[in-house]
Amino acid sequence: MGIVTDTTYSIYESKLEKEVMEGEMPRHIAIIMDGNRRYAREVLKAEDTNIGHRMGKDKVEEVLNWCLNLKIRAVTVYAFSTENFSREDSEVNFLLALIRDMLYDLGNDERIHKNRMRVRMIGDRDLIPDDLKDAVDYAEDRTKDYDDYHFNVAVAYGGRQEIVNAVRKVAQAVKDGEMDVEDIDEDSLSCNMYTSDDQDPDLVLRTSGELRLSNFLIWQLAYSELYFTDVYWPGFRYIDFLRAIRAFQQRHRRYGT
Repeated sequence: MGIVTDTTYSIYESKLEKEVMEGEMPRHIAIIMDGNRRYAREVLKAEDTNIGHRMGKDKVEEVLNWCLNLKIRAVTVYAFSTENFSREDSEVNFLLALIRDMLYDLGNDERIHKNRMRVRMIGDRDLIPDDLKDAVDYAEDRTKDYDDYHFNVAVAYGGRQEIVNAVRKVAQAVKDGEMDVEDIDEDSLSCNMYTSDDQDPDLVLRTSGELRLSNFLIWQLAYSELYFTDVYWPGFRYIDFLRAIRAFQQRHRRYGT
């Protein structure tokens, strides 16, 4: 029975992949990776929820392979929000150490260099520890000259704070006489966002069944297609990813018209 199920799954996955690759691919996907702790508790029956976080880190690297395979040019993942600092110190330290290790791994990853993928952190660098800053610098320095693919890791990130920071930069430019108040528009704010080098996400997907954006890229997601799945992040499969892209392809994007 298991063999039949695996075979059927493989056939369906191949068929779905072929269908998706024949359609319009999103150029930028943003991912809210949710459900690590619940996966550890409910699926693995583990008391140590850090197991779920560790599996979540491995899933990021797996999803990168999928995006490269489908030639999705930009990916932004929500790794650690400003709100996450309110968790227990032991969990915060574990998560930040995982992100540190992931960034070093990315900086050394042959896939990154072969595909000329730029790696960048978006978020408030003043809030992260020095060892994580070193890892950010390492990954960014090693990939700064690449522009074929972009991979953004949101750490110590808050969408509202990003908008506040952008407004402050524009206000300072007005104060310094570099621009007039009448010149302030959407473009002047957008170019001061962390993701100013990327176009806004076409698709944002969230795992774990939660139906909210949780302060993630709230300026950039104004016209993004939203996709929610009940699957927890560590259990997120290639077939789930393909279904999200197919849903995007089946929607008629009218941008308010």
